Amino acid sequence: MGRSASNTLTVTTPSDKEMAFTRKFDAPRDLVFETHSSCEHMSNWWGPRKYEISSCDIDFRPGGAWRIVQRGPDGEEFGFHGEFREIVRPERITWTFEFEGMPGHVSVQTVTFEERDGVTTLNGTAVFDSKEDRDGMLDSGMEAGMVETYERLDEYLQVLAKRRTR
Repeated sequence: MGRSASNTLTVTTPSDKEMAFTRKFDAPRDLVFETHSSCEHMSNWWGPRKYEISSCDIDFRPGGAWRIVQRGPDGEEFGFHGEFREIVRPERITWTFEFEGMPGHVSVQTVTFEERDGVTTLNGTAVFDSKEDRDGMLDSGMEAGMVETYERLDEYLQVLAKRRTR
């Protein structure tokens, strides 16, 4: 499970209110999907390395709420929350996403998981209320944070794969 060029995050803007992203993981689809379903998993990879998860609540079902709070090295906390709209195991998750530091700016995010030869492609879209909201997210450093987050997910998937083979 080594990092390859195909594991690079790609972010595009297919429309004025939309952002799309794609990333490959050297792990089976059911495992990549599962890492998105609980605090037990999310706390091991969600967010850039310099942040720790100080609080996590996930009710992983359609209509269930989620909230994650990250704490930075200086002690400052950043909260994110939303609601799961659709869950189709192990194919798709749709949820709302709101950064608590900018209330009222909610996006709807969908990720799909497709497996081929043991490699899972995660395709995601985020739909925003306005071009300004989308551009604000892109300008926030979100892409660099996603790159690091997905690198952490790669590492965590390797740990889980080792546990599965024992």
